[in-house]
Amino acid sequence: MKKKIWKKLMSVVLCGAMVFSMAGCGNTGGTNSSSEADSSAKTSSEKTDSKKTTVGFIFVGAKDDYGYNQAAYNASVAVEKHFGDQIQVLRQENVPETEEASRALEQMIQKGATVLFPTSYGHLEPAMDVAKKYPDVTFFHQGGLKTMDNLGTYFGTIWQSFYLCGIAAGANTKSNKLGFVASFPIPQVLANINAFELGAKSVNPDATTSVIFTGSWSDPALQTSSANTLIDKGIDVIAQHQDSTKTIVELCEQKGVYCVGDHADASELAPNTWLTGAVWHWDDLFIDMVQTAIDGKFDGSKYDGKYRGGLKEGVVDIAPFGKSVSEDTQKKIEDEKDKIINDDFNPFSDEIKDQKGNIVCKKGQTLTIDEIESMDYLVDGVIGSTK
Repeated sequence: MKKKIWKKLMSVVLCGAMVFSMAGCGNTGGTNSSSEADSSAKTSSEKTDSKKTTVGFIFVGAKDDYGYNQAAYNASVAVEKHFGDQIQVLRQENVPETEEASRALEQMIQKGATVLFPTSYGHLEPAMDVAKKYPDVTFFHQGGLKTMDNLGTYFGTIWQSFYLCGIAAGANTKSNKLGFVASFPIPQVLANINAFELGAKSVNPDATTSVIFTGSWSDPALQTSSANTLIDKGIDVIAQHQDSTKTIVELCEQKGVYCVGDHADASELAPNTWLTGAVWHWDDLFIDMVQTAIDGKFDGSKYDGKYRGGLKEGVVDIAPFGKSVSEDTQKKIEDEKDKIINDDFNPFSDEIKDQKGNIVCKKGQTLTIDEIESMDYLVDGVIGSTK
């Protein structure tokens, strides 16, 4: 009996000590209080992460193509650096212009993406299909001609830059024969070819531009054979509208033929034959578009529809000049660039004829953006066919 009483007494004493100890810990801000704070901080951190805006980018080619995809990829990096921990960025390279693009976009949405950049011309239809399913996701398509409630398109009037590149080509050619390796005869490509020829003719009325369409955005073998075909015809300056410019630029350097780049600065690949190039400056534009989406202000913004920026807006430009471009030619190009920026000149103005002699722009007229982006012809002086 005494043992039972003793056990009960000891139990009461131990419980009391534990209560006293716990009360003491609470008063001194000890371990339990700290654990609760850590737990709360972790939950808060998780909530912050869940509120991050996830932005997805898909590219039709590789990020290091010295061209179209590299320009867009670099801008996606600029977006990531600008917003820091505020966003999460998803990227996928080499996404074909097929249902594969739809799958890539949907996979990004499943990972939480609410802002998507399908960056290739042929990504438009897949993007529109996905946009119908996810009305709360904002899509910014690069170069498209169609829009939706939650899908806007953006692009640049890079034909302005090609006009300036044409001046460099027209001034440097010895044969008066220029070449152009193009992808597809779509309006935006035709506009670049036409602007290039018009720029060349502005300083060299005898200059012609022979064009070959490869039917591909990036096919090194076709690019090589097309460029060689042009070189065999006595052409001494080659321009291009291909996603990947590396192949042609390096070939021109090997063959001693002047080259004009596209999309990104590839001058380091051709130190002896590089003239200049038409390039994109997407960084600020991408950042502004993402900010617009984050702020929930896409509807009614300048990106809710077809947005086009040019030299004036800093969306397009020309690459650094090569050593073969004379100071006089550089000054001529810079003067024409200033005129375009100040709205004192437009390459597609006054009388312009197509290959068949039809007047496609009347004297005193300036083509609108919509007219330029619906071109289905090549101007007088261009040798080749859109068929």
